[in-house]
Amino acid sequence: MSYRQIFYQIVFGTQNREATIAEEHCEELYKYIWGIIKNKNCKLYRINGVEDHIHIFTDLHPSLSLSDYIKDIKVASSIWMKECGKFPAFRGWQDKYGAFTYSIREKDMIINYIRNQKQHHEHESFYDEFKRLLAEQGIQFDERYLL
Repeated sequence: MSYRQIFYQIVFGTQNREATIAEEHCEELYKYIWGIIKNKNCKLYRINGVEDHIHIFTDLHPSLSLSDYIKDIKVASSIWMKECGKFPAFRGWQDKYGAFTYSIREKDMIINYIRNQKQHHEHESFYDEFKRLLAEQGIQFDERYLL
């Protein structure tokens, strides 16, 4: 038997960071994404977001590549959002994403961080948050190419 523990915080936004995720239907979206994650033999630890982006804290099954995993989540959820009629302004997800690894010691901290997204974004924009996450992870970036 193989063992693994690969925790990722995945962050991606709506096209042009537009506020198109209606708060009254976001729980349905999160449940839909949870189903995608379960079907990939991965575990969802926490999902949350605001009108223009979401955070997913998940593990990654060793049979999956990270880019394919995220692509599958984005494609399936985008189709569902457009077809269900509850997100009429949603045009799709941005092509890019952020994916950050964490250790077991950081697990509860990340879960709490994601749980409190709505309160957090009363004080920090998605753009500023994403720059901060990149900096905290030691990732060099060019601001011209951020989400």
